[in-house]
Amino acid sequence: MKRRLIAASIAMVLLMPFVFSSCNSSEGFAIYLTRNDVPVSQMPILSHVELADTPVIATKDIISYSKDTHEIELTADAYQRVMELEVPMSGLSFVVCVDKGPIYWGAFWAPVSSQSFDGITIGVPSLSPKDNIIQIELGYPAPSFYQGEDPRSNPAILESLEKAGKLK
Repeated sequence: MKRRLIAASIAMVLLMPFVFSSCNSSEGFAIYLTRNDVPVSQMPILSHVELADTPVIATKDIISYSKDTHEIELTADAYQRVMELEVPMSGLSFVVCVDKGPIYWGAFWAPVSSQSFDGITIGVPSLSPKDNIIQIELGYPAPSFYQGEDPRSNPAILESLEKAGKLK
């Protein structure tokens, strides 16, 4: 009886990391659309935004992320998926997360929009595509339109990308 208890205890200790790793699997860096396509104009007044079920860009979609320029080289499939988003002239809200925890929000922005925006943007579709690269930028049509602190170099984001081997 004592041997069975010891064997069961050893088995529990050996299996514990697998049980907890499947329950707490970390997703890392990801960009989500909002669950109900929350308009960009409403994002600043909301205290909580629900994320879509799956990210539009996940860590597995990223080949590299430049911490200096915030350019993201994506896999061909991910780049195509982003370029096919239907982005209205008033933007399409997204939330940058680490392990599903929101870090900051921004908007996919149509580069032919006549509306300015004082937030974080990703231009879609890209008017000058280069090697499956998108860039997280400040303001539209120029960085001078941006208001506030730059959240793109948040330590949690950089640490997550470094841990995944994507940061350059």
